[in-house]
Amino acid sequence: MARREDRHGHSPPSPKSRLDVVMTVLGSTKTRAFLRLLTSVGASRTQDTLRLLPFVVMAVVALADLGSGPETGLLPLLALGPAFASVACGLGRTTVVGIVALALCVALGLHYQVLWSSRTNITMMAILGVTVAGVLASAGRLRHERQLADVRSVAEAAQRVLLRPVPRRAGPEIGVAVSYTSATAEARIGGDLYDVVTTPHGVRIVVGDVQGKGLEAVETAAVVLGAFREAAHDETGLLGVVTRLENALSRELSGEQFVTAILAEITGDASITVVNCGHPPPMVLGADGKQWFAEPPEEALPLGMGALRVSEPAPYRVPFEPGEQVLFYTDGVIEARNGAGDFYPLEARAHLLGGSDPQLALDALRADLLRHVGRPLGDDAAMLLLRHRADASAPSAVS
Repeated sequence: MARREDRHGHSPPSPKSRLDVVMTVLGSTKTRAFLRLLTSVGASRTQDTLRLLPFVVMAVVALADLGSGPETGLLPLLALGPAFASVACGLGRTTVVGIVALALCVALGLHYQVLWSSRTNITMMAILGVTVAGVLASAGRLRHERQLADVRSVAEAAQRVLLRPVPRRAGPEIGVAVSYTSATAEARIGGDLYDVVTTPHGVRIVVGDVQGKGLEAVETAAVVLGAFREAAHDETGLLGVVTRLENALSRELSGEQFVTAILAEITGDASITVVNCGHPPPMVLGADGKQWFAEPPEEALPLGMGALRVSEPAPYRVPFEPGEQVLFYTDGVIEARNGAGDFYPLEARAHLLGGSDPQLALDALRADLLRHVGRPLGDDAAMLLLRHRADASAPSAVS
């Protein structure tokens, strides 16, 4: 049956096309900035509410005590004021809340003429004790927040140095998009690495994963990236770059540490030269919508295990025609599990990369990965997407 058209001779927009429009709007830079503004406004309102909460609680307790009489014994509940203040208030406000609580206790004691009774005295001592404890707790919380802010600022600086922004384009026809999700939210960086470098020998790419976590993995990632950025310009072939990386790691690594990595080179002949050192193979998305994994012709050991190698890893070519895409990724993507223990089905989700903008398409894939897991990732997850544009004038974006 022929597709039904509307009266103006146009077919109605499909749900998929409408979804693409919505995703494009939601993923635009201005929209994301507006959403961040809304988030900050919501956080600010929450903080304001928490700062007012101690006064609201004390007012409610005082009014309830006035309405019910001295027999109910609600005065000790005034200590909730400084207790709540220690959660969100600074030292000065917490102290003020404690003074207000003591003033209300004295005022209610005078009102009922029980100011110096044992119950009132015990209540005032409890308020004083909670106020002192609240001030100390508030001081510790503020110190921890300052330390956390320092860690985040250092992490952001380290991220800018190690994982510097990649170019928007790798040549006139190649769009580039990247995504990085650290398993440690406060650190923001980890053992995964990537870079795109334009050299006299072509555009060269590295995506890797350091074995292990923490600062040691970050230091190793820095060694790999530093060696790659230098060797990519000096060496005429990818195997020379691999040798330089191996030599750099041999001076740094100890024991059984290693780095899986994949190096690629774009020279403009409708293909990508790839050297795979024990890394998950890239996923190729054809212009016809089909996808497949570009497995290396033979397995190769990761970087840092050169002493165990029998032969050098063999370079191989991956087709890269106009309209095709190549996705490089780390094992944190394909080994991400949901609550039922199911791995993330990357191949089944490849259709998410069909959007008009490579960065928005990769952002959609990352969002789907996080939805699949439903909790913080257990391992860092990095992705780098190359798109060979049929129209070289089409725009591209990278965050």
